[in-house]
This record gives sequence, structure tokens and C-alpha cells, in this order.
Amino acid sequence: MDALEYARQLVAFDSVSSVSNVPVTDAVEAVLGRIGFETERIEYDDLHGIRKANLIAKKGTGTGGMAYFAHTDVVPADTWVFDEHGPFEPTEKEGRLYGRGSCDMKGSLACMLAAAERVGAQDLTQPVYITCTADEETGYGGATFVAEQSELFQEMVEGDSRGIVGEPTLLDIVHAHKGVVGLRATSRGRAAHSSTGEGVNANLAMIPYLVEMKAIHDETNADPAWQNDQFQPPTLTWNIGINDHTKAVNITPPESVCTVYFRTMPGLDAELLIERSRRKAEECGLEFEVVVRGNPIATDPQSPFVQECLQLAGRKNSRTVPYGTDGGKLNALRQMVVCGPGDIRQAHTHDEWIALEQLERGADLYERMIRQWCCGA
Repeated sequence: MDALEYARQLVAFDSVSSVSNVPVTDAVEAVLGRIGFETERIEYDDLHGIRKANLIAKKGTGTGGMAYFAHTDVVPADTWVFDEHGPFEPTEKEGRLYGRGSCDMKGSLACMLAAAERVGAQDLTQPVYITCTADEETGYGGATFVAEQSELFQEMVEGDSRGIVGEPTLLDIVHAHKGVVGLRATSRGRAAHSSTGEGVNANLAMIPYLVEMKAIHDETNADPAWQNDQFQPPTLTWNIGINDHTKAVNITPPESVCTVYFRTMPGLDAELLIERSRRKAEECGLEFEVVVRGNPIATDPQSPFVQECLQLAGRKNSRTVPYGTDGGKLNALRQMVVCGPGDIRQAHTHDEWIALEQLERGADLYERMIRQWCCGA
């Protein structure tokens, strides 16, 4: 099967992060078994009790080779724009495949499946690994389990496999990306009709905490010590959200929540900001938690690995991106880049699509990588 056929099959599964990805994982496992992979499966229940599955697969013997990473969950499609076909009805129009996940990132996985099918096990002198995770879109939950529990992932690390995270880059080679940190502070009060004066307004304890969050926002935007010019934007993009959950203006808010989501970068100590936020929350009597954390990745752009990737992809230079990937949980691998078909600008959109030409070129590039790294002497 070619990449387009695999992409159509994968997009047809509704694997929004709020539901189980087990059916699409079952389908991928069946394909991998048919084309000669042995598989390892790690399942878990998410915070809502929904069953999720990670799949780690290996074709060939020994260690080293190539390690490809994808996720099988997708973002919601509640605002899907087309009436003639739904988000999980893959549709080809004008040189594009439309459907939720076509770009981010089932199209990429389809390319890797097609590429791996073209290379027989008898041709391999080093292995090909394919890892498919759950919950990438909601905080890298699946990748966390893979990093902690997978025997095959530990084998990749010990064998110094060449890691390719297949997120959409238009097949450019990305040698570094930002990490992510999500914080939540909660103030508790007591609800009442505001006219009685008997409630406890949770916002009052939250206000001085918000002042500190604004101060950090301003400092990190202004101070070059918190910036990295290798990225655009070069800042942490310290993003503050607030919600007191009241539906009427005459209710004393019993709860106030502040969220902060920021992007860490190589060479910057995010722990300093986390602890500063924690101390202020404790001073204000707030509950505080780190709800998500993913590390940045950074591979030397002059390294032999990146230079070899550039040669295989037909590119002169590698680049950076401001978003994060599962790679931030899997960076025990020494060698890792991001490279996948499709444009990140099409990810998460209400008319998500991937160019058919990108599917063809993606499968060809992944095949070249397999043959270069796994079929040599």
C-alpha cells in the first residue's frame, strides 16, 4: 500500500484525545505485524478513566538503526467547516487529503508505514523502530509511559538509534524545538449572593498572584537572559489564563483558577520560574501544581547526524520551531530531529489537510533514511 492509502485508513478513525485510541492502535499493530514488525504494547487509563494504548515496534535485529515516532491522537473537530464530508471521512480534493489528523500527524505515520513496507527484513543490517503514542495533544501522556516503561525504547537509547519525530515540517530538518510547562494555581472561597456579604471571594487571594505572573511575563519579554534568538519568537511566551467560573455578576466566586503555559528553550532554567510561581502561590494561600512538562530538544546542527539528515532530505540548512513534540519526553535519545510531511499551519485547523505530494515525498524520504541507516554494511 502507498502512503495515501494508509493515510485514508488512519484518518477514518475518530481518535480525538478525549476518546480511546485503542481502535486505531489495533489497526496500526495489524499493519506492522503484516509487514514484519514485532510489537510491544503499553496501555493505561488516562485521568478520565479512558483506555489508551502506545505501540512500540521493531523490524530487524540488533540495535541502532532508525527510530521513528508518531502520535495517533488528534485534536477535536467540533468546528469542522465542510458539510459534504465529516472530519473522519478522508476526502481527496485538488491535490489534498482533507480530514482531522491528515496533517497532524496520521499522514506522517502513513508515510512511515509505506516506507517500512518497501524494505524487507532480509535487507536490514540494523533495525527500524516505529513508536505510536497516545495523548500527545494533551500533554505527552503516552510518551511519558514509553520513556518510563518500554523495553524497546530503552534498547533504542542504549543502541544510539537515530531518532525522527515525524511532526509536520514540510520535510525540513528541525534540530531544536521548545519545551512546554503548564502551571495551575487555585484559590478557594465560599459562594454566596453578593448582596449578603457572607461569601468569601476567591479572586481576592488570586489578585496578588496575578500581579506576580504579570511581572514574570514582563521580565521574560524584556530580559535577554530569558530569551533565545535561535527561535521565533525568541521569548518564553508566558501565557496567563484566568477563570472564576461564575455565571452571574451577583455571585461571590467560590473558586478562582490561574493557568500559565510557557515555552522553555535550551539553556534556560525553567525550574527557577516554576519555583518562583510556587512560592508566590504558597504566600497567597493558593493550591499549586505543575500540570504538564515537556523538555526542549536540541541537537547540534553541525553534527554528522543532522548533516546526514540534510543530505537525505535535499536541504542546505536545518532550523528550529517554537512548538513542542513527544521528543521532549523521549530525549534520552542522543540523536533526534523533527522531520515530517505537511505544514504545521494546517494542523488543528477547521479544514485540516495535507498535500498528496507531501505524502509521496515523505514516504520516499523515510525510505531513503531506512536504507541509509539500516541497510548498510
